[in-house]
This record gives sequence, structure tokens and C-alpha cells, in this order.
Amino acid sequence: MNESPRVLVERDGAVARLILNRPEARNALDLPMVNALRAALDELAEDGDLAAVVLTGAGDKAFVAGADIAQLRDRKAPEAFRRINQAVFRHVEEFPAPTIAAVRGWALGGGCELAMACDLRVAAESARFGQPEVGLGIIPGAGGTHRLERLVGLGKARELIFTGAIIDAAEARQIGLVNEVVADDRLLEAATDLAQRIAKNSTTAVRLAKLTINVSSESGERGRDIVEMLSQAICFESQDKHDRMTAFLERKKK
Repeated sequence: MNESPRVLVERDGAVARLILNRPEARNALDLPMVNALRAALDELAEDGDLAAVVLTGAGDKAFVAGADIAQLRDRKAPEAFRRINQAVFRHVEEFPAPTIAAVRGWALGGGCELAMACDLRVAAESARFGQPEVGLGIIPGAGGTHRLERLVGLGKARELIFTGAIIDAAEARQIGLVNEVVADDRLLEAATDLAQRIAKNSTTAVRLAKLTINVSSESGERGRDIVEMLSQAICFESQDKHDRMTAFLERKKK
């Protein structure tokens, strides 16, 4: 009997939706899902017209409830050095177009780390976030220790990681972990609306802005300024920029 695909891909114009499809296990990340997510991202990355990607979980129980503990329990040091989850989350972070996590239900451990690897996060009221790894004798080793700090600040990140606390959507919004909280039945609508708002802008400019922001968060001032300068130079030479500014000026004359 063939298993359902671990990741489903849907397309709505310039917006793609990736559905993490393991609802019977609350979409827990196992190796087949990690591989399927990477493959889907690699294929979408070839599309220069793609404006944004929405990532969500199948079913109504979880975005991703965490890593598959049965697989995780058997991993040894060599698997850590392979950076299995860490590498695919970096792939999400560095994906050319903006990514939006649409989170319903549980987003724990690797699920929270995957949401944080996305550029933006829209949460349903039922969403629950946390990094409870220390209770299992490990750390948030797939980007959680540094992405959480960037989003919520060092003190709050330490508190959440050291205690393994699980917080609701309202608190996640309050501390800056998510951008928006909506009713559960509006989650995909709200995430798609955000993606479509991005899609109205210059795809080239948005992609370069994302690249510049990513570099700025991980390099010194000199590196940030250089990437910002080069990105702006590319925008200045684009026909899209010329057409958009011409349209703006013509509207202003009316």
C-alpha cells in the first residue's frame, strides 16, 4: 500500500502552498518529510515568477508537533553532524521568495524551529509554540537557539528554552514570535492574503530585500551595507522598477 506524499504542493497564481502531510502523527518531522520538503523547495526555487510560499500542516491538530521522537531517540553524534533538520530549515530561510508559516495547533520543537525559519508567521488561535527539547535531554539544535533570540530577545529566548515552556498564540504575538493571530477557520485565508499582498510588489525587489535582510542579520555592518548597495543597484537597473515608478508618477498627475 502506497503512503500519501509527505508534502503536498498547491499553486494559486504566484503563490504556492506546501502542506506537511502526516496528520496521523500530528505532522511530526521524520526523514521522508524532511527529504520531501527539500525536494519541493528545490523545484519551486526554479520558478522566477513565484512571489511567496505558505507552509502549513495537514489536519487541524498541528502545524508540526515536533521531530519524530522514535527516529530522534536512535540518532547518534554522526547524525547531528549531518545537520538533517538544521540544513532543511536553513533551506527554508534562504529560499529566494518570502515564506509564511500558517500555524494551527502544535508547533513544538522542530515545528517551532521550522516556523521560525520562515520569514513570517500567521497563527490560529489554537496555535501552541514551544522548544521543550531540554526535557528530552537535547537542545533546540535546528536553529532554535539563535532564531528564537532574534525574534523575541535574548532574555525571553533563554526563558523559553531553559524551561521548555509552551505558550499560546496570544503570548506568541505579544513577544513577537508571530506576526498575526486569527480565528482557526481564517488561518489559510489570512496567510494567503498576506502572500497575495506580497505578490503585488516587484518580485525582484522583494527577493533582494529578503536576501539583504538575511545577510544583515548574520554579518557585520560592512557586509550588510555592501549587499544592500548591490541589491539596490540591481533594482535600479530593472525594467520592473522603471514601469512601477512610471505608473506611480502617472497616477499622481491625475
